[in-house]
Amino acid sequence: METKTIQIRVSAEVAEQFEAASEEDRRKMEALLSLYLDDLTQEKPSLEEIMESMSDYAQSKELTPEILESILNDA
Repeated sequence: METKTIQIRVSAEVAEQFEAASEEDRRKMEALLSLYLDDLTQEKPSLEEIMESMSDYAQSKELTPEILESILNDA
């Protein structure tokens, strides 16, 4: 995987802790931050898309509103 250096603003305390960390711990922190930022920037389905998908699934299984209500009431 190709990497690229970026600059981000953090609190002075966080910066000091990062700078004081061993090289191995810095690499671990960078990897975790990279994964976190990647997760934050991924497209996520909207609530409407999720609900539509659930509706499509229920219809494909021939679950009527009455059956769904019965299932929910039994839970």
